[in-house]
Amino acid sequence: MKKIKLALAIHNHQPVGNFESIFEYAMKKAYFPFLELLEKHPQIKMSLHYTGILLEWIQNHSPEFLDRLKNLIERRQIEMITGGYYEPILINLHDSDKIGQIDKLTEFIKKHLNDNATGMWLAERIWEPGLPSPLKKAGIDFTIIDDSHFKTAGLEENDLYGYYVTENLGATMCVFPISEKLRYYIPFQEPQVTIDYLWHIADDSGSNLIVFADDGEKFGVWPETHKHCYEDKWLERFFNTIEQNLDWIEIIHFSEALSQLEPKGIVYLPTASYREMMEWAMPPKSIQKYQQFENKLKDHQLFEQYKLFVRGGFWRNFLAKYPESNNMHKKALRVNQKLDSLAYGLKKDERYKRAQDHLWAGQCNCPYWHGVFGGLYLNHIRNAIYKNLINAEVLIDDLKRTPEEIQNGWIDEEIFDFNCDGHPEIIIESQIYNIIFSPQFGGMMFELDYRPLAINLLDTMTRREEAYHQALLQKDNNTRNGEFASIHDKIQSKEPDLDKGLIYDWHRRAALLDHFLHPDTTFDQMRSSQFHDLGDFTLEPYRYETKKEQSKFKIRMFRNGAIRLNNSTHNIYVQKEIEIFPDSTEILINYKVKNLEANPVDIWFAIEFNYGLLAGNAPDRFYYFENNELSEPNLASTGTIESVRKMGLKDLWQKAHIQLQYSIPAMVWRFPIETVSQSERGMERVYQNSVILPNWKFRLSSKGEWKVRINHNISQLL
Repeated sequence: MKKIKLALAIHNHQPVGNFESIFEYAMKKAYFPFLELLEKHPQIKMSLHYTGILLEWIQNHSPEFLDRLKNLIERRQIEMITGGYYEPILINLHDSDKIGQIDKLTEFIKKHLNDNATGMWLAERIWEPGLPSPLKKAGIDFTIIDDSHFKTAGLEENDLYGYYVTENLGATMCVFPISEKLRYYIPFQEPQVTIDYLWHIADDSGSNLIVFADDGEKFGVWPETHKHCYEDKWLERFFNTIEQNLDWIEIIHFSEALSQLEPKGIVYLPTASYREMMEWAMPPKSIQKYQQFENKLKDHQLFEQYKLFVRGGFWRNFLAKYPESNNMHKKALRVNQKLDSLAYGLKKDERYKRAQDHLWAGQCNCPYWHGVFGGLYLNHIRNAIYKNLINAEVLIDDLKRTPEEIQNGWIDEEIFDFNCDGHPEIIIESQIYNIIFSPQFGGMMFELDYRPLAINLLDTMTRREEAYHQALLQKDNNTRNGEFASIHDKIQSKEPDLDKGLIYDWHRRAALLDHFLHPDTTFDQMRSSQFHDLGDFTLEPYRYETKKEQSKFKIRMFRNGAIRLNNSTHNIYVQKEIEIFPDSTEILINYKVKNLEANPVDIWFAIEFNYGLLAGNAPDRFYYFENNELSEPNLASTGTIESVRKMGLKDLWQKAHIQLQYSIPAMVWRFPIETVSQSERGMERVYQNSVILPNWKFRLSSKGEWKVRINHNISQLL
């Protein structure tokens, strides 16, 4: 009789910074009911992976869940899998962080569940050939990755019914291929479809092994899957169907496969992730062409035969595609460097361990990429990453600073290529702020960390084209050929007319962006990023000088540029000088606009600020203007206020207060930046940040100049 071996694995994860309600919802809808069904089906053996974030939450909120999980481990129904504690993309990290994160989760599993985990879940199954070396040092014997990885190495479907050995510089480990077919069958097609497929690949030797491994959230958290899996009893029917066929299906753990089966051979896998991830990593135009090519192959019934040659991009290109992701990554690398530079004795301090843990939490993968599931567009997830990285920096400075510096304040400067784009950035760090300027791109300020609250107030997003925006004009339903559709097959919109929100910015949303507006510019043109900027200042290089004084630090950025109007060019000089103090929350910003020609010129000058305070319509986050009471003060509101000398934004939830004072009364435009992005529940509009645009109209006489001072202050609300 034909037989086959089947290994099952489920990966469960929630991001650092996710809402408490989401943890509770996932427990109620997926994790608890799944575990309860496993308890009722003792013949269904399985490997389970829970990230450290999730295990900590379970330990604090549902400790009985761990007890029940431990019982299943003791009866050998469950085998635990380790991984990076905070579910990082391992290739993003230095080896010390890779190993440290894995060790932390392995130790948690040993201590609280009494299991020795030697296999690991690789976050997003992102593989690079150098991984075996650090993974071996972390005690890892095997990992589970997609069959597409193996196929891109040239292996055929029939070669993948088992496991392989791979190595890097002599460090070996075993790799199991995950069946893509089973990922799409389970739980989206009837259980018998899986049984028929298993029978198809079973043989008389019984030595063929096939692996199903996927996210636990698809069993209850993904749209409509709770009803499908539990109320309609798909999962119970699946377990029952497997049990009815255990005379020829042998369910085994991965550790048992290693002891019972010989490896199929040695393999060297290329850089890869699952197919969808590699598609998402490409620029939008390339994704559209990729999808068109895939569809052509499918139309000619050639896709299944040749799809191994249809590859997308490379995960690291998310860092090029999204500067917001790149900044978080480079900040995490900088924190790692700071930790590593501490003296050996300081590394034994409890604060060092806390700083290291904050760094690791700041490496959680979710906001570093974007696809159906990626959280880059979720501002509360990015906020949590920055909060952890900033808290790590604060602890590091507590360790290395003298008591006198901590008491009186300190300020440091460093000029280097922070974001690895080939151009130097100016980094100012003090007891109160971390601030990063880009002289190369308009002299903009793109990070402003207020350390007392561990908030990056310039955690913003640029509105940009995504390939899936084209689908907003298409219609689809939740079924395909009468079957329950996978999340990858659905096109849903969470609100009507989202296509009207498809606005794309031509510059990054940061601060101290300098605009010269056309006389006919309207508010709506500015809000929709359709305005014509007369100057060449917003994106062009500024020269710079820095000067450290005992009581403050000065940065002077300046540019000889031009404005162009009615086919004529007028040369203009712009200078912005920023003063930062070691013991004050005030930042002084002094602007000078100078006419370099003899002819007078009329100017409409605007300075753009963007602030990310998480919620556009929450009543505890709002604008205020001195001598002007707003009917709609929420941060997603729009409007124009004349003759503003003093204004601000208050975030009562995070306790942050931003205040701006202008030495010359300004007309202030305000509007929100809202992106249209994709999530597992459909396309949605997400508030990202608020734009404040103080602007002035003035005439510059021959060789004349105009000046304004902006007092920028951040404080902590009580």
